[in-house]
Amino acid sequence: MRTTCAATILLLANGVAAFAQTQPPTYLDDRSDPGRLVESYYNAINRGEFGRAWSYYGDLKPGADLDMFARGFDDTESVTVVVGRAGVEGAAGSTFFSLPVAITAHRKDGSDAVFGGCYTLRLANPQVQRADFRPMHIERATLHASDGPMAESMPTDCGGGTAQPADAVLEQARVMFSTLHAGQCTAIPADGTADAPESYLIPWRHHASAEDEPEQEARLLRFLCDTGAYNEGHVYYLWKEAEGLRQLQFATPELDIRYENDDEESPVESLGIIGYTAEAQLMNSAYDADTKTLTSAAKWRGVGDASSSGTWIFRDGDFTLVKYDVDASYDGEINPEMVLDFHTGP
Repeated sequence: MRTTCAATILLLANGVAAFAQTQPPTYLDDRSDPGRLVESYYNAINRGEFGRAWSYYGDLKPGADLDMFARGFDDTESVTVVVGRAGVEGAAGSTFFSLPVAITAHRKDGSDAVFGGCYTLRLANPQVQRADFRPMHIERATLHASDGPMAESMPTDCGGGTAQPADAVLEQARVMFSTLHAGQCTAIPADGTADAPESYLIPWRHHASAEDEPEQEARLLRFLCDTGAYNEGHVYYLWKEAEGLRQLQFATPELDIRYENDDEESPVESLGIIGYTAEAQLMNSAYDADTKTLTSAAKWRGVGDASSSGTWIFRDGDFTLVKYDVDASYDGEINPEMVLDFHTGP
């Protein structure tokens, strides 16, 4: 039902009312973004599933109890809803969304009532929640009766930050990645538009911060760049409120490897670090939210007996190389040697 065309909204309002008299709408239960959640809420109301509608609220419920809430819709045949763009605002451990909404309540006596206003929704950081996980939910709603048509009753925005797409950071990262890597990453489609990245929220506090200071929140985004016979390369972006979005470059040791008789098939004679480089990609990488670490494991050939692997830990707002292992021998055995370790305890 999401649209910005006034004529289409009015047609929808009339069409939905007629349709609701014959059969309930298709089941919708989607908490992936604020607009879909509010649409799911009204879908539950239109289907008479008031327990489900009640569940979309958090601790502050829209009535004394479920029965009283349901009785508030006794004279309602159906509801048409149109949502706008959500404003996004971060807080300690949570993201709040301010969503403009317009609705038309189609009454059982044939009359209609138009309302406009704002929904506030909350998503507690999914990365730090545990067994009592709580998904995105409605915190509160403020709707006012409108004398105008539905198309003119939605607020332009609801405060709580600049009105923007619900995931503006992700879209910005996708544009940056597609623009900068279109000729380098084979995983970017021919039309130049990369698929959505994997996204991770990272709560963090600087080591010099006081314990009562609120946590900050960073966003890590991972794009698939290349897929080869035995390696998969990823490009990462990091967003922080104070710095915005940037592509990550990863500190990586530059190695001096000497083989007996200068033959790579012979045993390794010596292995050492002679400097560091910055790499734009990590091979066969993964992010662990519990330890806030990125790991990579690059195979030098398919059997995996020669390889290099690294660990970068997130601290004080950035990723630092703390461990690096190398298996430089092409001997058919998997026997890496640690060349750098600032991570393992004594």
